[in-house]
Amino acid sequence: MAAGDLFVEMECRQFTKSGQNACGDDYQLLTLEKENRSIAVLSDGLGSGIKAHILANMTTTMGLHFLKSNVDILRSVETIMDTLPICEVRKISYATFSMADLRLGGITRIIEMGNPQYIQLRGTTEVPAMKHTRIVSQRWPDREVDCFETRMEPGDRLILCSDGVTQAGLGQKKFKFGWRRSGELEFIQKLIARDPEISAKDLAYSVAFQALSITPGKCLDDISCLVIYLRRPRVLRILTGPPFHKEHDREFAQLGAGGANDVIVCGGTTASILERELQKKTEIDLHLVKASGDLPPPGNMPGVGLVTEGILTLSRVCSLLESGQTENAPMAARAILNRMHENDVIEFIVGTKVNEAHQDPNLPMELELRRNIVKRLTSVLETRCRKKVVVRYF
Repeated sequence: MAAGDLFVEMECRQFTKSGQNACGDDYQLLTLEKENRSIAVLSDGLGSGIKAHILANMTTTMGLHFLKSNVDILRSVETIMDTLPICEVRKISYATFSMADLRLGGITRIIEMGNPQYIQLRGTTEVPAMKHTRIVSQRWPDREVDCFETRMEPGDRLILCSDGVTQAGLGQKKFKFGWRRSGELEFIQKLIARDPEISAKDLAYSVAFQALSITPGKCLDDISCLVIYLRRPRVLRILTGPPFHKEHDREFAQLGAGGANDVIVCGGTTASILERELQKKTEIDLHLVKASGDLPPPGNMPGVGLVTEGILTLSRVCSLLESGQTENAPMAARAILNRMHENDVIEFIVGTKVNEAHQDPNLPMELELRRNIVKRLTSVLETRCRKKVVVRYF
């Protein structure tokens, strides 16, 4: 299977220690498409709160840079330790970390210092490392760095976490020595057995939340779970706007025949073209009107997918993604957001015929033309949501 046929989903979920304003863990993710590489760094700073977060952030920032630049491991670790400030109380500079450098079709490296050992699963079966070496710095002899090499195959998952996960429940009767890596592993295996295609986002949340729930009412340490999932990409296709040339309507409509969970049709004119060319009919539950908020309710076109109003709804989706405030989204916008989050590649099929209704100077200024909204959506989806975006114009 070629590298282009695969997608690397990377997600992390965190909970902050009770009473602290900042998480003492930090993570950074980077995809280098031209090199077919995906890099993830997770760090746990000494202590908790703001100081711990600063230590962790410095570590992830340097670690990401060193991995990207292929700097020697020992040199990287020594530079990180030399750079971290000294704790006035404990008289040490310290942050634990896990780094993963996944190369599609090649070797995946995992570098760890102080964090719980990573987990690699192929289905529900744990995959042992092909190679394991330990590096000890002469300048920092108490810092042992474990270096692992493995191969990631389609369907494999890599799970990294801070000790807030494995030490959850430490000292309790049921978890005298904490949840431990073995408890985490067993929990993940059961989740995957129940849902073999569980996303990295949902798996990371489930593990972090389970660690949190072991000590009810309190988060006794910063909790972080980072999941890397190698699989075939999930593609969402969004059709919006009529084609510039009417003779292209048939070809345009055929692009909407992908399946109910993979296609969104945005705009009444766009929906009319698909209805005419595909002999379909949009179905709208009128009972949803009152609950749909300030946007028209979504409908469904059998054999095609979700149907919504066009430019107003896309504009709202864009604003919600840019602000990060998506909790109270109107029904139609929420339906689009959910599908965007569930998929990896967002493909916009944009008709370029101008709708005269949107040129009325009396309409609000923020009612931007369709192509400008798609440009904004492309930017926010790529930079904040780590989605791959493809735009095709008709």
